[in-house]
Amino acid sequence: MHYFFHHRFRQYVLLKKNMNWIMLVVAGFFEVGFASCLGKAKETTGTAAAVWMGAFFLCLSISMLLLYKAVQSLPIGTAYAVWTGVGAIGTVLVGIFVFKEPAEFWRLFFLTTLVVSIIGLKIVSDH
Repeated sequence: MHYFFHHRFRQYVLLKKNMNWIMLVVAGFFEVGFASCLGKAKETTGTAAAVWMGAFFLCLSISMLLLYKAVQSLPIGTAYAVWTGVGAIGTVLVGIFVFKEPAEFWRLFFLTTLVVSIIGLKIVSDH
């Protein structure tokens, strides 16, 4: 009986930790969203620009809320690095595919090193 409850508790703790990592990555996706909205707002004027800025503030708020929730149980340094990394990677990819920014070798090379660094931080984090 004791083993059952101990096993269930460990499963719960593991699930909660994994959920915080998922929440952190989703927060990074919303960071991509608010950066992309800035790019679209820059390209428009009037009502369209106001709508893009509204979407920017919405994505910004959601991203910050999810980041706040994730750092309740993850190390702040690692969580912040992962959040900004996911946002940076996603924003560069949106820049390449949506805003037609150049996809040069060195840009992609350093983007790859950023991906490897984020994976490394996750691996060495004890959370």
